[in-house]
Amino acid sequence: MKLRIKGNSLRYRLTRSEVKRFCDSGYFEEIIRFGNTELIYALKKTFAHKLSASFNDNKITVFMPTVMADEWANTARVGFESNEGEVYLLVEKDFVCLDTVNEDQSDNYPNPLLSKE
Repeated sequence: MKLRIKGNSLRYRLTRSEVKRFCDSGYFEEIIRFGNTELIYALKKTFAHKLSASFNDNKITVFMPTVMADEWANTARVGFESNEGEVYLLVEKDFVCLDTVNEDQSDNYPNPLLSKE
């Protein structure tokens, strides 16, 4: 799962297997270590009606309504966003990049723009 923070916005991008694990279990997290300190970022299903987020004890958690998660897993829907809280949130599927990048993209979703060329 990729994490992007810019200003007051937070974006998660998940590969196909990460979306599947999240939708099957209701939870997915990654950890980045800075020496003895960890930053955990997680996605968790909730029975709420909109995306929300919290930051506690070096852990960012984005809460996604179960209804959204089910739609996300079973349709071509790219993602969901929320601009209602203090932070703009975007959770989306990770597509294969159009540019050459030095990372394994074998688990990324096919980029719809590639089929238009």
